[in-house]
Amino acid sequence: MLTALSLVIGALLLLGLAAVPLAPRAAGARLVHGGCVAACVLLVVLAIWALLAGGGAVLALPFGPPWGRALLALDGLSAWFLLVLGVTGAIASLYAMARPPARPGAVPPYPLFLAGMVLTVAAADAFTLMFGFEVMSLASWALVAADHAQAENRRAARLYLMMAALSAACLVPAFGLLAGHAGGFSFAALRAAPPTGWLAGGVLLLGLLGAGSKAGLAPLHSWQPMVYPAAPSHVTALMSGAMAKVALYVLARLLLDLCGPAQPLWWGVPLLVVGAVSAVLGALRATLEDDTKVLLACSSIENIGLITIGLGLALAFRGADLGPLAALAAGAALLHILNHGVFKTLLFLVAGSVLASAGSRRLDRLGGLIHAMPVTAGCALVGIAAAAALPPLSGFASEWLLLQALLAGWRTGDIGFQVLAAAGTALAAMATALAAAAMVRLFGLVFLGRPRTPRGAGAHEVGRLERWALLIPAGLTLLLGLLPGPMLALAQPALMALLGPAAMAPAQGFALLGGTGEAAAWYLPLALLAALAVAGLLVLLAVRARSPLETRRGPVWNGGFINAPDYLPFGDPLSQPSAGGFAQPLRSMLGTSLLAARQRVDMPRPGETRAAGYTASFADPAFGWLVVPAARLRDAVAKRCETLRDFSVRRCLSLGFGTLLALLALLAWLEAH
Repeated sequence: MLTALSLVIGALLLLGLAAVPLAPRAAGARLVHGGCVAACVLLVVLAIWALLAGGGAVLALPFGPPWGRALLALDGLSAWFLLVLGVTGAIASLYAMARPPARPGAVPPYPLFLAGMVLTVAAADAFTLMFGFEVMSLASWALVAADHAQAENRRAARLYLMMAALSAACLVPAFGLLAGHAGGFSFAALRAAPPTGWLAGGVLLLGLLGAGSKAGLAPLHSWQPMVYPAAPSHVTALMSGAMAKVALYVLARLLLDLCGPAQPLWWGVPLLVVGAVSAVLGALRATLEDDTKVLLACSSIENIGLITIGLGLALAFRGADLGPLAALAAGAALLHILNHGVFKTLLFLVAGSVLASAGSRRLDRLGGLIHAMPVTAGCALVGIAAAAALPPLSGFASEWLLLQALLAGWRTGDIGFQVLAAAGTALAAMATALAAAAMVRLFGLVFLGRPRTPRGAGAHEVGRLERWALLIPAGLTLLLGLLPGPMLALAQPALMALLGPAAMAPAQGFALLGGTGEAAAWYLPLALLAALAVAGLLVLLAVRARSPLETRRGPVWNGGFINAPDYLPFGDPLSQPSAGGFAQPLRSMLGTSLLAARQRVDMPRPGETRAAGYTASFADPAFGWLVVPAARLRDAVAKRCETLRDFSVRRCLSLGFGTLLALLALLAWLEAH
């Protein structure tokens, strides 16, 4: 198994090298992405094999750092994240086969991007993990920087490189503290000597900063709305569906596995707070954006926040010796990692298809695409319903389990944590409601109504292979929503790796239809699907019985406006609701205080014939006062950011090399004393 995994990593590296001469030709690009599809399918097979048969063996590679050889292993936790990576990577690569990127420079780093993520997940020592993590970061930066013709893309690439350097500068010392305390870099040595006291607190802080900045947790999340639109659609889908999950893997491996089960209850508090803030602000920002990719990027921040809440609850419940509740929270987090990876990959690919066919990412320039692109619209509806947590789709199943874990927070016996869990429940519910509003707004403006531009009116359905790249994740989204119980049973080895066998014993109550054990209520998705089908059939029969006449078509309601003139066959855009109009109530209630949003109405004076104008903007892209609480501090940070914009690639790499040298000096000092 590990030999096959190492061969897949090697094949991806060779494919990245072979992509250099093949990239300029479309057939060569399709060949490269087809090889990535085959590699990702093999990853799925290996992951399921490891989850069913068990793992634990360690493979020493014929290379490594001076103090030892690089190690690979595939335990339950690695296998679960490898499954997520394989599924999302296969879907994104299939889409890239159907629609190769316009820039040849975006082809060679793509297999290296996949190889870096696989190496990170399969590593069995800290050096191999960080090596794979940096390969992933640099390859993804190259993919973002491939289209450097636009100034916005260049700014996004520089910001992303800075965030990658910050992530490495935090994770390297975190693993260094663990290795200096344990006397070795292998995961087995780190588990045998878990940190305590100030050392444990330092690892917690550095791990949360390093992995959280890469995953997109507040307040280090502002790069996602800038970086995701700059990358090709299949790369953006893989970054949201897999790369952010790899960062969460590093966080879970570091805090729940390597730091040991003896950490106190308060260890889960930072993750719970950061996750709740990220969920609310990401969902709120998604309701206000008018760019499809930026909207989906903000929605990813919300879902990453929900997953982090689950990991924080698992840490807290384990510290309070509540094994069943810890298993429930960790199971909800792992299930949502898989579910979100699938439906968010689907939504980013849908956004790419809409951009290619209708020519825009702006909500106010789209509309009526359900008639021109029915298959794409149907797949988008499945993904949007899952993102809105509607039953019986996958998003509802995992968020339902998370809600049950939050509602059980009172069982810890600590009044402070009980209040925090109650506040987290309210914030998670608020984030879910805002996410549903954002998804309804997205589907209504893009696919319903009438076209707002001639390009939108002339949109057409995507090709056959591209349709398959959308239909497969749509079917998986429905399947994962109907069978959460078997997926949780498949995730049992991952839960054992996170919490240990003692916490897993009560969790065997996960049933075929999705029972959540003795710690919470039951969820029966197949029964719910049957009830919804019966209710829909009854409504259909009742409507037909009450309306025996034939269907008649009438003029479209124009919202109070007169009919569009003949020279606008696609309709007058002013007669349809706009993205800003949909978002205006939430912007006025919450956006001005939480996101530092500003809005201005330009009303013509009496006698002027020009139209009134309305503009809205965010004063600070990093979510206003939560990141920059005072105007003076905001100006200082902005001035510093202007200086950092001149950061070159050489300086960023020098910073990482200097951090590595500092770590080696720290290890030498610890050995001497």
